[in-house]
Amino acid sequence: MEIQGTIKKIDETKTYGNNGFRKREVVITTQEQYPQFLLVEFVQDKCDLLNAYQVGQDVKISINLRGREWVNPQGETKYFNSIQGWRIENLSQSNAGGEMPPMPPVDQFEPADDLNAGDNDDLPF
Repeated sequence: MEIQGTIKKIDETKTYGNNGFRKREVVITTQEQYPQFLLVEFVQDKCDLLNAYQVGQDVKISINLRGREWVNPQGETKYFNSIQGWRIENLSQSNAGGEMPPMPPVDQFEPADDLNAGDNDDLPF
């Protein structure tokens, strides 16, 4: 599955337990009629995928839905869901938003020196 949105928050990598389990969370805001704030977890070696991203970027994240069962000390069974990311892509670079590519600096163009004020052109203004 994939989800798309704008990065709202990126947490630092956190390490848990004696085995050094690593987890890093990112929150994205979806672009739909009723935007959703989705928390996506990246674990172990996938934590480092978020190093190249920052708040405000439009991304597409490939995810797996995870669920687990837990029995509390009183014997009640509880269920938990999580969204686990395994790939992230920057949509801004791919020009997926339909935006125009950036213009080169002005000094990259040679000045036009063969202009005549009396020349007519076909421009409507």
